[in-house]
Amino acid sequence: MILSRIREQVDIVFERDPAVRSRWEVVSLYPGFHAVLLHWLAHWFWRRELKWLGRFTSQFSRFMTGIEIHPGATLGRRVFIDHGMGIVIGETAEVGDDCTLYQGVTLGGTSWNKGKRHPTLGSKVIVGAGAKIIGPIYVGEGAKVGSNAVVVKPVPAGATVIGIPGRVLEGEDHKPLKTAPQFTAYASSDNDRDPVIQALQEVISRNAALEARVQELSQILEAREHGNHELEK
Repeated sequence: MILSRIREQVDIVFERDPAVRSRWEVVSLYPGFHAVLLHWLAHWFWRRELKWLGRFTSQFSRFMTGIEIHPGATLGRRVFIDHGMGIVIGETAEVGDDCTLYQGVTLGGTSWNKGKRHPTLGSKVIVGAGAKIIGPIYVGEGAKVGSNAVVVKPVPAGATVIGIPGRVLEGEDHKPLKTAPQFTAYASSDNDRDPVIQALQEVISRNAALEARVQELSQILEAREHGNHELEK
């Protein structure tokens, strides 16, 4: 069982990182791979009430890889951590199967109270470098969170989120996925339909139309005034 899980972790690196050259390279040099394996051990300790050992293992992993995963966090299968430096995953965070996290990602909490306070990622979610997902929110299956986005509200399945605070790009298909989504590194998207930019463009367009109408009315008034002057003469 454990050997098949390790094999899965190696295979997912080959699937998503074109720079990898050999399995030995993954096993010996990839910090994301090491962080996931060490988290399995830390989580095993944590679930068996060996809390100190769990925290010690997670802190050792942090020291060795630069990736901090609380031993209470739940990781699904085939989670791919690329580069990984600076990633922080909180205690009650849940990461679904086949998710991808890049460097600087934070799955953080907003409350000091115990209980669920960190986000849950559905399967096949991609989180770009530097993105922050905060609070006990759900990020739907196949969603993409753009680099440096700050997400504080739930994200529909299949959506792309960008900006601060996070905004869902319009024109996305937010239906449950029937097939695996196409992998896109760093959650990049060729959809430029940012709702804020679209709103600004609409305001500019309306303003131009209003200016044209005001100019037209001004010309009509000037023509009438000129006609009245002619009649008075």
